[in-house]
Amino acid sequence: MRPLLAFTGSRGDAQPGILLARALRERGHDVTVALAPNLVAFAHDHGIRAVPFGRDTAGLLAAQRTDHRFAGRDPRARLRALFELQRRGVPEQLEDLRALAPGHDVVVAGMAGEEAAESVARALGLPFAAVHFFPIQPNSAVPVVPARWASRLPGFVHRGGWSALARARAAALAPVLPTRPQSGRAATASSVAPAGTGPDPATTRIQAYDPALFPGVRRQLPGPFTGFLIDVDGFLTAAQSSADPTLPSAGDQTTALESWLDSGTAPIYVGFGSMDVGDPAAFVAMLRQVCARRGRRLLLASGWSTVAAGFEDAVAIVGQVDHARVLPRCVAAVHHGGAGTTAAALRAGVAQVICSVQADQPYWGQALQRLGLAVTIPAKQLTGERLDALLDRVSRPEVVLRAASYATTVATDGVERAADAIEALAGTPATADLHSAGRQS
Repeated sequence: MRPLLAFTGSRGDAQPGILLARALRERGHDVTVALAPNLVAFAHDHGIRAVPFGRDTAGLLAAQRTDHRFAGRDPRARLRALFELQRRGVPEQLEDLRALAPGHDVVVAGMAGEEAAESVARALGLPFAAVHFFPIQPNSAVPVVPARWASRLPGFVHRGGWSALARARAAALAPVLPTRPQSGRAATASSVAPAGTGPDPATTRIQAYDPALFPGVRRQLPGPFTGFLIDVDGFLTAAQSSADPTLPSAGDQTTALESWLDSGTAPIYVGFGSMDVGDPAAFVAMLRQVCARRGRRLLLASGWSTVAAGFEDAVAIVGQVDHARVLPRCVAAVHHGGAGTTAAALRAGVAQVICSVQADQPYWGQALQRLGLAVTIPAKQLTGERLDALLDRVSRPEVVLRAASYATTVATDGVERAADAIEALAGTPATADLHSAGRQS
């Protein structure tokens, strides 16, 4: 099988694609991995060959932060800015995927860039799988508004809201996406129009999260449900050689972090991944004050921010951590609510403070708060006093015990199950059956 895996977006969007590529390659498949240009080196550093497609997502995120229309009072200007944001990079994605897709058996994409990848797959008559990290399809189980009061609304309101959001995104993308074929047959690589009539190629939406977090959603969405695509063995944070000999290698940082963890009490983990933390110096100062006031050490994973790495007795700042090894050694996890970090903290059995920034993050915050596994607040409202109060809430014994208990239910074979689904979609069920049987034995 020759699958094309196209995962754009932030590093959190790309990591599941890299894990999936690794699993498929270990099964003997000839995988092409396409990532945003700024994430290709990240894949290469972990032994996964990748090619660029679309635009640099770090640049797109920066452009979003500097667009003053999002903070303006004019709702029409905000709507225009949102529509333009949805379209950014899509023409480049289409152009690159049209060149990459011929010769492959199946196209797989994440939620970011899903429409462009599906358009190219349909034009070529290829099966298509989208990996959903959140239940974004219309349903009545997940509140359409990420707020506590929304859970009291009737289900038809949620389904109607999700449908309206899907139509709005389609309208935003319509100027840059080709017309969707009504019936598809293979087209040439340079054309997206159907060449004739015939059945549409197979399409599936892999639900790559724990449906137990959204009661009722399993009955409403077709699946398959695989569970979170978790980095079980720390593959994405494994020690790599530094390209710059003047900098400490990742292996050196890992050893230093292990020594730091061993040298004192369990810390509070803070990590915001690719998200903007505002003024980094002020952010770190606030975290230092909160942790000092609580008599706790601070472990900060700086992600894409410009916070300098370093180790002190009470504070450790690193670029990234192996969540599977580090989070179980922390007393709480403060983060942005990305699906990957949320899943890692759930698996580690650590209570969470989710400070959401955008996209699906506030939904994760509300879902976990409803189940008593976390508390949540928009990141823009975060202050030292509020963080201190939120940490008080997740430090209660009943929350700590609930988080530890939930960890025993988190499946860790999501990557393998997603690989099974892709094999089956591409018409190689024998391999999928073999791996499924191996897990059940």
